[in-house]
Amino acid sequence: MTRLDFARMLLRSVLEQRLRSILTIAGIVIGIASVVLLGSIGEGTRLGIASKFSQFGTTLIAVTPGKIETLGIPGILSTNRKLTLEDARALRRIPGIRNMACNVNGVARVEWGSLGRDVYTFGVIHEAQYAWKWSPRVGTFIPPGSPHQIPAVCVLGPTLARELFSTENPLGKTVRIGESRFRVLGIMEPKGQFLSIDLDDAVFIPISRAMKLFDQPELHEIHLDVASHAEMGRIEREVKRVLKQRHGGVEDFTVVSQTAMLGAIDQIMKILTQGVVAIAAIAIFVGAMGILTITWISVHERTAEIGLLKAIGASDSQVMSLFLGEATLLSALGGILGVALGLGSGQTISVFFPALPISPAPWIVPICILCSLGVGALSGLAPARRAARMSPIRALREE
Repeated sequence: MTRLDFARMLLRSVLEQRLRSILTIAGIVIGIASVVLLGSIGEGTRLGIASKFSQFGTTLIAVTPGKIETLGIPGILSTNRKLTLEDARALRRIPGIRNMACNVNGVARVEWGSLGRDVYTFGVIHEAQYAWKWSPRVGTFIPPGSPHQIPAVCVLGPTLARELFSTENPLGKTVRIGESRFRVLGIMEPKGQFLSIDLDDAVFIPISRAMKLFDQPELHEIHLDVASHAEMGRIEREVKRVLKQRHGGVEDFTVVSQTAMLGAIDQIMKILTQGVVAIAAIAIFVGAMGILTITWISVHERTAEIGLLKAIGASDSQVMSLFLGEATLLSALGGILGVALGLGSGQTISVFFPALPISPAPWIVPICILCSLGVGALSGLAPARRAARMSPIRALREE
């Protein structure tokens, strides 16, 4: 049997039984499509979360009050001492720190004329724009100087500026925040949402003013912008040493680097992605059982053909390759169609749900194709071996 004859017989057996072939590959198509789609959603979510955290830089170290060990929520545990502006000043003196941002947050009402909105209000210092790599689009940021001597000024998020002033220029105007009046210095560049907080619909005021507005004598968080990734480990150790010294030897704070945070998020999302892909792989297993069943039935129905092939000189390996090739071909077709369906479904979902991040991982397509080939080969192995071991005389007699 030549290779051309082998290919013709393989294609003929698949095309002559179209309905059987379609039903055989259906399970593989559904399984592979599910793996591609769920894997793409998981990868897109992972990349989306990572990009949200990375938009403020990748050399940040966050210091929060409270020692977080199991709950993972800053400030939920009682501490001996809160973080203060004096703590922030002491950390700023550590060599290798490029910029620092300390903040106090809350929700306050911002009014201008008859219009008003309840928005997130961030109390910050001048260096925050450099530490967070986020500066005003127009105007200026909170001016430098002692936090207690900065006048009542503010910077608006672009959404807040548009809602309050429409097309009018807000620079130099006076808005009311809480019970105090603040002069508008600038409008921040668009940033979008971060952890369900719309940063564009927010206002930024001097930190001392925010502490008075929200009656908060301590800081919510301190961000340290390190000069280089190589210095991250040393800076973390120095931060802990300085704060423990200031807090009476008690580590009642949490220090988390941006690198560690991104690594933890990346690991969690990888585990979730692997979980949903494993669930989708059940459909591939069902498809494999379908190929096994159909191939076994095919061997039984084509007993006479097997006997005739062996009677005219076909070897055991050729007969085995014929049935194994059919199973592998059907599985490969199912894999290709499944990948196409999965990618197409992802594109369709992106059109109707643009907020849902979908990004196929580079490895997912070749892995799915190889998986479908492997499933076909393994599923068709047992029936193909049975066909190869048939005696031609017995096969013709049984028929």
